[in-house]
Amino acid sequence: MLVPHGAGKSRAVGISARAARWLAGCVAVLGVGGAVFTYATASKALNLTRLSQLEEINALLAEEIQVTRTRLGELGDTLDAIGDRDRQVRLLAGLEPTDPDVQQAGIGGPVGTWTARDRLLAEGPVGETAIQTRLDLGTVLRRANLLAASFQEAAESLAVHNDRLTRTPSIMPTSGFLTSRFAYARIHPLYHEARAHEGIDVAAPMDTPILASAGGRVVAVHDNLVGYGRIVTIDHGYGIVTRYAHCSMILVRVGQRVERGQEIALVGNSGIATAPHLHYEVIVNGRQVDPMDYVFPETIVD
Repeated sequence: MLVPHGAGKSRAVGISARAARWLAGCVAVLGVGGAVFTYATASKALNLTRLSQLEEINALLAEEIQVTRTRLGELGDTLDAIGDRDRQVRLLAGLEPTDPDVQQAGIGGPVGTWTARDRLLAEGPVGETAIQTRLDLGTVLRRANLLAASFQEAAESLAVHNDRLTRTPSIMPTSGFLTSRFAYARIHPLYHEARAHEGIDVAAPMDTPILASAGGRVVAVHDNLVGYGRIVTIDHGYGIVTRYAHCSMILVRVGQRVERGQEIALVGNSGIATAPHLHYEVIVNGRQVDPMDYVFPETIVD
């Protein structure tokens, strides 16, 4: 039925069932096609927007990777400077310098078969740069770890070297003048026969201070050791021992730690002595050596 809005007559229109079905099908097809078209159009617009965002993100990532590579280059220059300092420190520590090729810590490209992830990543320019940046970062980390280990070794060596210098006799233990040198055989002033003189004698006024010739620990104090009188023995470690004999007074005790230049006794003539003087011995690995070999022309700074 077609009913007009105005005053016209209504009309009846007949349509067959087949035509109705055809018409309904057309309407359905048009509706579905419109929906598909609308969805496709909207989806394409979204994809274009997303693609634009991804391109912008890739551009930003490329910039960040380039900044990172620049900073890695600067870090490499810093490591080169540290490497130069490392060679100097190792020289001071008495160690062989690290081989320059070893210091580079294996600079180079990837070795072996690439993973599927790296092959896929390397297809784009940004991905290829990212892989190279990762390799450069690995090299920098290896170099940093190598230098850290080298500095640790040098620090430990310097500590041992410094401790050994601190404990090495290097000064004349009292002020005075040398009256008798070290000798494997000399005429004894009292017994008038050839005997070994296993130290040096330094003549000085009574009660002149006697100083420890190096840092160490007092291991023996005797008030009347045969021939030596009052005597102090100091163990400096590293197989080095010193003795200070004929003292008038001893100022330290067994077990006490002393430093180079510290007063440990006073010059006297106790024991077998013709006049006030210091008898000074240096023993290395159980054998007496010439103490003058351990009197250095320049002072060791502790």
